[in-house]
Amino acid sequence: MAAVIGFIGAGNMGSAVVKGLSGAADVRLVGFDPDRKRLDALHEECGLVPVETAGEVVRESDYVMLCVKPQLAKAVLCGIASELTPGKCLASIAAGVTLKRLAEYSGGACPVVRIMPNTPALVGAGVFAVCLDDERLTDAQKAFVPDMFSGVGQVHVLEEKYFDAFTAVAGCGPAYVMYFMEALVEAGVYLGLSRPQTTDIVTALFEGSVKLAEQSDLHMSELREMVTSPAGSTIRGTAHLDRMAVRSAVIDAVAAACARNKELGE
Repeated sequence: MAAVIGFIGAGNMGSAVVKGLSGAADVRLVGFDPDRKRLDALHEECGLVPVETAGEVVRESDYVMLCVKPQLAKAVLCGIASELTPGKCLASIAAGVTLKRLAEYSGGACPVVRIMPNTPALVGAGVFAVCLDDERLTDAQKAFVPDMFSGVGQVHVLEEKYFDAFTAVAGCGPAYVMYFMEALVEAGVYLGLSRPQTTDIVTALFEGSVKLAEQSDLHMSELREMVTSPAGSTIRGTAHLDRMAVRSAVIDAVAAACARNKELGE
């Protein structure tokens, strides 16, 4: 029998997960969103069946995906709590909403899973943290939920105590990467290259470097050393980064983001 996955919310991240699941066998998708146009588009592209209310999503689903903004999570969950039953599984991608709060808002009616995605999931290359700490989860649910996200990226099962660190690295990470890419583009423009051409160069640079790191057996430190000839231009550039404590600044930035994540979760 096909598992029914219901989506409450069909924004960017919810839609990305729907698209990742659309080709899966033995899965049926239903969803609700106040914006009917989003649902209709997902119906045409992915076969998702639109329904009229969040409660209807719950009634029809084995797995209920909460894909709403964190500030809406309490109201939505309190509104559907009476429809949840012990045999269902509630999974949330609402950032910062802990397992304890998910259980509280949903009345403790069913097991809950917390998920942290990042924005590259929008192009099928996300990194997801999945928390399976709820002792009420069945073995089947523990196996199914991580697999649900494998079509839109890499999945890591983590204890909830590591979620703030994961969010600081992978959730915030795309911003750090874009920040550094922007800086390289500005450097190219400063040195006389055109902005469009430099943007293409930097984008290809990152794509190629990631592919090299993925496909090589060498550690990224060794790959860096491959480019770093004695008395060459690369060592002069990286030495300047070290003098400016860029490596420490990155570590401090991630630690600051992690501390803020803890504050938001309290």
